Amino acid sequence: MKVGFIGLGNMGLPMAANLLKAGHEVTVYNRTSRKAETLAAQGARVGEQVADACGGDVVFTMLADDHALESVVFGENAIVARLSPGAIHISCSTISVALADKMAEAHAQRGQRFVSAPVFGRPEAAAAAKLFVVAAGEPGAVEACSPLFDSIGQRTFRFGDKASAANLVKVSGNFLIGALIESCSEALALVGKGGVDQRAYFEFLTSTLFNAPVYKTYGGLIVDQKFEPAGFAALLGLKDVRLALAAGEELRVPLPLASLVRDRFLNLLAHGGGALDWSAISQVAARDAGLPSYIDQSPHPESSAPQGKRAT
Repeated sequence: MKVGFIGLGNMGLPMAANLLKAGHEVTVYNRTSRKAETLAAQGARVGEQVADACGGDVVFTMLADDHALESVVFGENAIVARLSPGAIHISCSTISVALADKMAEAHAQRGQRFVSAPVFGRPEAAAAAKLFVVAAGEPGAVEACSPLFDSIGQRTFRFGDKASAANLVKVSGNFLIGALIESCSEALALVGKGGVDQRAYFEFLTSTLFNAPVYKTYGGLIVDQKFEPAGFAALLGLKDVRLALAAGEELRVPLPLASLVRDRFLNLLAHGGGALDWSAISQVAARDAGLPSYIDQSPHPESSAPQGKRAT
């Protein structure tokens, strides 16, 4: 298929590379063009503007937040204006339910098709084409995208005709991961303060009752204090918890744990940890317990710029 790909960050770059490996004709666009050099060497065409990536059957977007995505979707030379009737926009970004609904309506008015397909998995899973794809939208459009999803992921889950349902699944899932990180952090702080070896405790948990990839991944990052370079930055973790809270407010669903996790992220950002991996909120629990904290041991670049001022 003739595919455009917009957004070459930690996730977008390996996703686009896997589309190339699968034999698709790929045109890439990124605000920082140097990120496209690796893909150009693999056969990708590098676009100079958003419109250059919109001439094919499908265009993917994988951007940081609502603001970054809106900037490439709406406008004179943006996706809605440049995509052909019948062509498909696949949004893989973690965005608000409201923006997904707005994009679905705008594409429908132009005779274009829209599929929400956010993904679960860290950059290493993206590189290995082992992502889990959560897709929703008009059934024919989702079906047409199946070969593309197979190129980037190990399994695709469908959640109906309304595209924004996939975004609700994604933000709720990321909230669960944030809550897991927080609970794991508190438990590790508890046993660590009590003199128990945290690594032995972690290995016990993940080989018995909590033998699941998500516990192994984030528990391992916490025990190893492997927060740099970030696979998923704390600043984006805060954004995703806020998206869950916004969805809860719209649907009148209280999310008290999400409010707590949001405050943990704000605490981390207040101490300059916005660029650390989001598992670094564990160090807030460590500090509260009187244990040595990674964020107090050395300075970290402050990355708590107002949301929406960055794009991949």
